Amino acid sequence: MDEKLVAFGRLLKIMDELRAQCPWDQKQTFETLRHLSIEEVYELAEAIMNQDPEMIKKELGDILLHIVFYAKIGSEKQQFDITDVINGICDKLIHRHPHIYGDVKVTNADEVKQNWEKLKLKEGNTSVLGGVPTSLPALIKAMRIQEKAGAVGFDWNNAGQVWKKVEEEMGELQEEVLKIDTEKPSSLEDKEKLDAEFGDLLFSLVNYSRYLNVNPEEALEKTNRKFIRRFLYIEEKAKAIGKSMDEMSLEEMDLYWNEAKKTE
Repeated sequence: MDEKLVAFGRLLKIMDELRAQCPWDQKQTFETLRHLSIEEVYELAEAIMNQDPEMIKKELGDILLHIVFYAKIGSEKQQFDITDVINGICDKLIHRHPHIYGDVKVTNADEVKQNWEKLKLKEGNTSVLGGVPTSLPALIKAMRIQEKAGAVGFDWNNAGQVWKKVEEEMGELQEEVLKIDTEKPSSLEDKEKLDAEFGDLLFSLVNYSRYLNVNPEEALEKTNRKFIRRFLYIEEKAKAIGKSMDEMSLEEMDLYWNEAKKTE
């Protein structure tokens, strides 16, 4: 514990020195750091997807720096400091875990999540969904909305019911597709209907992922990376035979695509 406190104290001291002496650090505000913090979180997410412990450690350090930086600016404004930040999260964790720090009994992780959401409502949150940031990417937002709704009992009984909903939404999307006259440009109304039905299908698939214990964001990112690997393989083969991609037939590209699959 002493080593951890010493290391954290060292970071706080460096932050004080940089804020006092470095022209760049002196210029930073909450607003100028915001986009940099978002970038750091994405870099951490990439390191996790790559299963790279060294990069995870590095990116965690970058994020910790940002937390300390925000707290330093807050202290200068006499709004809050790092002590307030740490005590705030400690108090919240103790309050939100009455099965550890109180006399509440739970039997599994789902009950913990349900208690968490109930406590948030008691703390003054007007909606179970109030904690979902509006700026989240749509796929992650759908997952968080469904998790929060499910934590208070607004959920399906089993995976079979959810899959039926997926099939229902697929059917409704196909109905809209078949209604469109392919010989005429799609109208704004056609586009809005397709958007709505396609969105419903995606939402139901994200919901189904919860019952499979699959994180849809991670699953899609793995598929993105797999596609990139295989496509790069095709590009390399095209160069090897002296062709550009647009000079290859679809059959040739499919052949190399299948070769790439076999190498995995």
